[in-house]
Amino acid sequence: MSDFKAPDRPWRADVIQDFARSELFDRTFQEGMSLVEETAGYLDGSGRQESKLLSRNAALAYAAESMRLTTRLMQVASWLLVQRAVREGDMAPEAACDDRYRLAAEDVCRPQSPEALDGLPGNLLALLDRSERLYERVRHLDKRMYAEEAETEVPNAVLTQFDRLRTAFGG
Repeated sequence: MSDFKAPDRPWRADVIQDFARSELFDRTFQEGMSLVEETAGYLDGSGRQESKLLSRNAALAYAAESMRLTTRLMQVASWLLVQRAVREGDMAPEAACDDRYRLAAEDVCRPQSPEALDGLPGNLLALLDRSERLYERVRHLDKRMYAEEAETEVPNAVLTQFDRLRTAFGG
């Protein structure tokens, strides 16, 4: 057997299993895997040709964004494969809660400023947009399925600012 240790945060096996068996999972899995294949085909084919026609700065942006794109899609694909393993009984729902199976690299996967995308080929921009939307949906699902049930109290932003002003001005 494995030496899996369940995470300290609460989880709900029924929610995880229900999602893995759902039509939403089927659609998301199909969309994710199709987008991975489409992206690989683009980057190895017409994208390679398009990148050769770019200015030096645009070529650097292309390289950075294509890495961001592949990282984002690999995160999504990995997450989806874990959910499929739960669905097929190859992984226990509690094992899927382990941090190593959760979405990671959020800072890398987040989109850059629109200015960073200037001059990039339209095909790459379309793939970036689609992958960002898919990543955000999966991130939402991940947080919803595996988030701690005990919500922490969110501080009141207005009162926090008043406290800062009071401290700054000695009031």
